[in-house]
Amino acid sequence: MGKIKVTQIKSNIKRPVDQKRTLVALGLHRIGQVVEHDDTDTIKGMITKVKHLVSVQNA
Repeated sequence: MGKIKVTQIKSNIKRPVDQKRTLVALGLHRIGQVVEHDDTDTIKGMITKVKHLVSVQNA
């Protein structure tokens, strides 16, 4: 199982509550913040929900 780096690239202002909660669940709180997660189906689903707000790279 690999690792992925998730970076928040856009603000969550004026976004639906479920997208804001998804960003918090991923550990993202501000633009430019980078977090590292295991490459699991759960994390991939969360990233898909907010794909327009984040960028993803292999770690």
